[in-house]
Amino acid sequence: QSEDSDKSSKESDSETEVEQVSGYHKLLATLKTSPESESEEEEDESESEEAEESEAEMGSEGSQNIGEAEEGEEDKNDVPEEEEATDTAEQMLSQEQADGTDTSCDPRHGVIEEFTDVKHESEFSLETNFMEEESGDCNADRRDSNPFKQHMDKELEEKEIEKMSTLPKTSSQSQWPRLGQVIFSSTLEKHKTLKADKEVDVKQLHLRKPLESTWPKVNKQFLSAVDKAIDSSFTPLQRELFCIMNSYQDLFYPERNALTNGEEIRHAYCLHALNHVLKANAQVLSNNAKRRDRKPGTDSDDYRDQGLTRPKVLMIVPFRECALRIVHIFISLLEVNDKKKIDVSNKKRFKGEFGSDPEEKPPNLKRPEDYEAVFAGNIDDHFRIGVAILQKSMRLYAPFYSSDIIIASPLGIRTVIGAEGEKKRDFDFLSSVEILIIDQADIYLMQNWEHVLHLMKHINLLPLDSHGVDFSRVRMLNLNNWSKYYRQTLLFSALQDPQINSVFNKHCFNYVGQVAIRNVPLTGSISHVVVQLPHVFRRLEADSVTSVIDGRFQFFIDKVLPEYRDAIMSHTLIYVPSYFDYVRLRNYFKKEDLNFTHICEYTKKAAVCRARRFFLKGEKQFLLFTERFHFYKRYTIKGIRNLIFYELPTYSHFYSEICNMLKATDSGADATWTCTVLYSKYDAQKLAAVVGIDRTAQMLQSKKNVHLFVTGEN
Repeated sequence: QSEDSDKSSKESDSETEVEQVSGYHKLLATLKTSPESESEEEEDESESEEAEESEAEMGSEGSQNIGEAEEGEEDKNDVPEEEEATDTAEQMLSQEQADGTDTSCDPRHGVIEEFTDVKHESEFSLETNFMEEESGDCNADRRDSNPFKQHMDKELEEKEIEKMSTLPKTSSQSQWPRLGQVIFSSTLEKHKTLKADKEVDVKQLHLRKPLESTWPKVNKQFLSAVDKAIDSSFTPLQRELFCIMNSYQDLFYPERNALTNGEEIRHAYCLHALNHVLKANAQVLSNNAKRRDRKPGTDSDDYRDQGLTRPKVLMIVPFRECALRIVHIFISLLEVNDKKKIDVSNKKRFKGEFGSDPEEKPPNLKRPEDYEAVFAGNIDDHFRIGVAILQKSMRLYAPFYSSDIIIASPLGIRTVIGAEGEKKRDFDFLSSVEILIIDQADIYLMQNWEHVLHLMKHINLLPLDSHGVDFSRVRMLNLNNWSKYYRQTLLFSALQDPQINSVFNKHCFNYVGQVAIRNVPLTGSISHVVVQLPHVFRRLEADSVTSVIDGRFQFFIDKVLPEYRDAIMSHTLIYVPSYFDYVRLRNYFKKEDLNFTHICEYTKKAAVCRARRFFLKGEKQFLLFTERFHFYKRYTIKGIRNLIFYELPTYSHFYSEICNMLKATDSGADATWTCTVLYSKYDAQKLAAVVGIDRTAQMLQSKKNVHLFVTGEN
């Protein structure tokens, strides 16, 4: 129920009232529809995997799950309404893993309000603390003038703001050793293109104490023998990424890979975020001491050193495990040695709510390596936590308005922001965010991209309440409502996608400019197809991006589907990336009374087993199959002889994965296997990721269908 999954949307200390049923609950009800069968543990998957090994076992599995139910009930197992298409599919993966540990929002434990640490408020207050003398860093804000103070102290003029709001960006490109093709864009012409540093001296990076000494130790796990030989504390990738981060330009890096470079990227942006917070807080504490010791009548405008609200860094990550790793990196970077441990408030509670029990993982589940890397640890995707850092202490579960860093999932932040018209909503804490980090953005396409867009619309707005701020300490850029022009956005993804590109291009306004990595794939994922299979790429014409949706549907039912209606074309799997398209096709197939079954991310486990069995035995000619189901489950579908990609996959490696499922069928009829792919000129990025850039150029120029034959060695 929505009340069970609800968390308080308010992060202030004073809030103690119990939330009433409102539009907020209704929102959660749509976000977390959780049928009983979908809350079953992942270990049940092993049963269905084993069950399909033989038809006899499969039959008994199906009968156990559904009893005497008719096949027609299958439709009831899908969420029928199209508005449910944007729901997240977090309930598909180990819900009990999160529900069993996060007692802070479970009414059964007698606690309704979201837990925040209130008792350490004075200890972590920026307003009432001063720079410690022993740190020797009272003048660090002057010494560390570059690049933090250069960026934040820059005073933009009205004409520059107008220029950024109206004029298009100019761009240039450069080839970097590790990042490849780097595109720089900016409206203000005076900002020059960065050059890649071949070597980086940690002492020249203006890292705040103790990061200068702790970073080499924390990061040594990623360093190669070559890096260690040249006494480098960064990998080549980290060196170039941090060079851009430290310049305070926006960054879009679409080649993050959970298996290879994901953790070294996480360490790099954690270093940058922590460095920024330590410098910002040191500036405030130093000015506190100056204000205390100043003579009466001194102009107070010299001490404008903060925003309208305290949170400076917002980190968006998909799962609790990601938040856990980030906090561990922060702790490692702040601890100089075993003797100088930092005090971390509520560490035990954090470990209980964000950690996972290794024994909970079901054994003997065969999944691809990338799946295991993405879905490691606690994969609950509804969370948020405030982190306050002050000198030698860290406070977890700080109320948002007392936090320096907020770590949240898109769903977690969405339920705080709320929707228009709701009484219980809050987004003032986003008003003065200076660094926004969106990691693993591609996963949000599989969860609910609307949550990301909703966040971007509510960040860096003027707050509706003052929240006790001392306006004499607020920077003029914040008072002028220019925060968005100073915000740095770091966006990391595993792929190029128009929706992700749109966020970077339309919601990032950094006056320093943007940097995007734009490498084109030379070879596509089609080269990883190991079965001998003819691939037919059929081009459909469309006048615009919006018309391509209807155009694709008409092309499919007029040109493609008639060729597969014959009974000889049985065992046809239709791969559909969009849930909206899936619903449309399902309704059409019903209307036409076609012999089909279907599986989507909302299909109950019993219906999945039944659909797979019917498809394998040939009792159903077609199987409609959504991309999000494949993303969350990665089942091997047996019995495929004909493949139709209604649209190219979001993840290019899904193309080869689905094609290679054909080898799971024991059949000598290899010559009868077919693969048909629908594409348009608007699918250039996805097409290049599948067939490579050279073939893509040829296919987009040609109006004809393209036939490719993969032998398994290509």
